[in-house]
Amino acid sequence: MDHQSTSHHRQFQFLGLLAALATCGWATAQAPPQEPITPIPTSTQENPLKVDLGRKLFNDTRLSSDNSISCASCHEVKKGGADRQALSSGVQGRLGKVNTPTVLNSRYNFRQFWDGRAASLEEQVKGPLHDPNEMNTTWAQVLGKLSGDAALSAEFKVLYPNTGINASNIADALASYQRALITPNARFDRHLRGDKNVLSQDELRGYQLFKSYGCVACHQGVNVGGNMFQTFGVMGDYFSQRGKPSDADLGRYNVTKNPDDKHVFKVPSLRNVALTAPYFHDGSAKTLEDAVDVMFRYQLGRSAPELDKKYIIKFLHTLTGELDGQPLKHWAQEP
Repeated sequence: MDHQSTSHHRQFQFLGLLAALATCGWATAQAPPQEPITPIPTSTQENPLKVDLGRKLFNDTRLSSDNSISCASCHEVKKGGADRQALSSGVQGRLGKVNTPTVLNSRYNFRQFWDGRAASLEEQVKGPLHDPNEMNTTWAQVLGKLSGDAALSAEFKVLYPNTGINASNIADALASYQRALITPNARFDRHLRGDKNVLSQDELRGYQLFKSYGCVACHQGVNVGGNMFQTFGVMGDYFSQRGKPSDADLGRYNVTKNPDDKHVFKVPSLRNVALTAPYFHDGSAKTLEDAVDVMFRYQLGRSAPELDKKYIIKFLHTLTGELDGQPLKHWAQEP
């Protein structure tokens, strides 16, 4: 895929998919065609020793300049892989520029970050480390601190006998851990695998509406998103209506400097979306209801009955999966 394709092409592709999907409706429930969403595999093939090392690093505050925050500070795994803040706090309380995306199922994203600037999880690691609003550190600082830890050095020596602790191996271990953070066995995945009793009629109705309204034009595949770029505001000027423009609103343009990429973002995954409020790159939608309203107005360019939107939200709740064999709790509902 050409990551610098024009917004005109994206809009044409989006509208073409939308027109095709609008014909499916309830007919899709008759004979089972190929569904646009596929289940998450139930296991990964990651090296368990690397995953364990990566988990330790993910929770290690020494990766920040002042030893105050870790990756887990913003990516709370059991709370949906994010932190429920519109913008996260980094070192010295500095606010990030965009809403923290979930780390769960990030292995299935075709690019990393909202603007897609990292092609891999290994490449992604250096982003928050070096960002002055996040961890604000250098590899030299990190290596200096971690190399003095005899136990950690021994673990690196076992897994990386020729090189030990270095930037590449830290990134490799962190990426291995993140690749292991999958959430299979959502109720919707069980439905896709043939369990015809796991979803209610309201939830099934929500899925059919999700398809017939065209939401699957952007939210499909194993991660229900995360596999394409799209303009935010295909059918309306979201940013002028919201006000208070920022450089982060330029999205993909900040990477490519292509004017056609202004306001273009990686489509977020909807896996575990009930746990990851607030929504969008700016964290402006506080609830799923708010997010669905924005999507109908600015991405689909249409209105919908409130009951239809309620059905769609019920379907979205079926995308919450399991982590390490245990159901993810709906922490988003807690204060």
